[in-house]
Amino acid sequence: MRSLLLTSVVSLAGRFCFANGEKITFTSPRNPVLGDGSYYSADPGPIVDNNTLYIISGQDSAPPNDNDFIINDWFLFSSSDPKPAGAQWTLRTEFLKPHDVFGWAMTRGAYASQIIKGPDGRFYVYCPVMQANTTDEDPFGIGVAVADSIQGPYKDIHPSGPIVSQSHPAPGNNIENIDLTVYVDGDGKVYMYWGTFGSLKGVQLKSDMKTFASDVVDVTTLTGFFEAAWLTKRKDTYYMLYADNSAGPDSGCTPTVYHACIGYGTASSPLGPWTYQGVILGIVSSTTSHSGVVPYGDKWLFVYHTTDAVNGGNFRRSLAIDYMEFDDTKTPPRIKPITQTHRPASLPPPTYARQQFAKATSDPVCAIQYWIDSLHDLKTPVNPLPPEYWSSYNSADSQVKSIITYSWNTTIALNGTSMAFFADHDAGAVDGVAPPTQWWVEYKTSNGSWSRVQNLTSYLTAVSDTPVITYFKEVKTEGLRATLYAPTNGTSTAGIGIKEWAALSPQLSSW
Repeated sequence: MRSLLLTSVVSLAGRFCFANGEKITFTSPRNPVLGDGSYYSADPGPIVDNNTLYIISGQDSAPPNDNDFIINDWFLFSSSDPKPAGAQWTLRTEFLKPHDVFGWAMTRGAYASQIIKGPDGRFYVYCPVMQANTTDEDPFGIGVAVADSIQGPYKDIHPSGPIVSQSHPAPGNNIENIDLTVYVDGDGKVYMYWGTFGSLKGVQLKSDMKTFASDVVDVTTLTGFFEAAWLTKRKDTYYMLYADNSAGPDSGCTPTVYHACIGYGTASSPLGPWTYQGVILGIVSSTTSHSGVVPYGDKWLFVYHTTDAVNGGNFRRSLAIDYMEFDDTKTPPRIKPITQTHRPASLPPPTYARQQFAKATSDPVCAIQYWIDSLHDLKTPVNPLPPEYWSSYNSADSQVKSIITYSWNTTIALNGTSMAFFADHDAGAVDGVAPPTQWWVEYKTSNGSWSRVQNLTSYLTAVSDTPVITYFKEVKTEGLRATLYAPTNGTSTAGIGIKEWAALSPQLSSW
């Protein structure tokens, strides 16, 4: 039984959103908001009403090591004293289900949604969901439902289908219609943006909250825009936050294309034009990033998700909350970089590993979908995504020989090493990513040259999640490098993939 207080929730019948789940109260010591692994939640949509913060979020339901977004319903978190540490929360599980609210929807696909308070004082939930019957190439459409209370029940206000899809309103569009954000301005006008994979569209809605009142604008001026837009306003400035995946070694966002940071732009009107202003949150533990911001009292709350809960992962994410501040010395006022906070972590036990203290470099330099720092993060995921391993793979011309180097800023003693290899092809394959044909390690001598270690056991090349250690005669060094050879037939060459490269000391040592 979870160490949480459970109370019952009354179910509601009819073509409305209804809650069949639990109502749970808990106190959060620090981020993530719910960190014990009992539930996972992603893509937060915050709203403040009656001095209470509510957050609608999708429930991440993927099993461990399953690389798939399995999100079939939404949660509702709430707190009357929201803060990064020590807040008491209520969680309503199974708060909304797509097919319970929208008769045209599938039973799955509960992606990033938002609840807003309309000019009429009622609450509208905007949801991207998959259509059950459609000729659209992509089934996602945006539905909207209304309720007299944030907690529902919600009723579809456009029961004939989504208010936005690839075929509605005519002539439609050719993008995936998800990741919406809706904002009600001070004059009561309503604006909506949506889109992903680099496409961001915006429109004004009529007072019926479902019909376009303007031409659709296409936003192309926000550097690195990928998805997860969030529209808000402070004083006379509009702010657009979004997931930015502009990637590369010189990027201010992320070195790898599979990660994302949070960037933002500003405008003097709700439909732009938008001016890019920079990155406010770097990459987090999740490969995806999705944020929402709202004012609460005299502070601004920044809500996002990470993988930092117990047994979390890229498809088992959890909500986090921190403060967002502005720099009013600039015109327009800028958002200051977010200071991310975490739960207090107990010190790890002593370890023989030393790679976590090293700087890692490679030849070839890995492509931007791979991440050099994954080599020494002490993690060997069973089913990794590209940023969770390093690879020499290049679709045009993979390199036969690869050299990876660890450098330390002090002399350390080493007597062992191991590789946790990743492969999507069998040994000997000359395409894709395959195990190496051979590898060995050298250490940096006191005169700066490289010399092979005197290994006492063999170097294994088999793929394994629990790599076998190769022991060698103890050396004292400031550097270790591994040379690996990929299978080749002279014309085609496979890539090599590594999840973790260990450098082991003869003595236990605390961090």
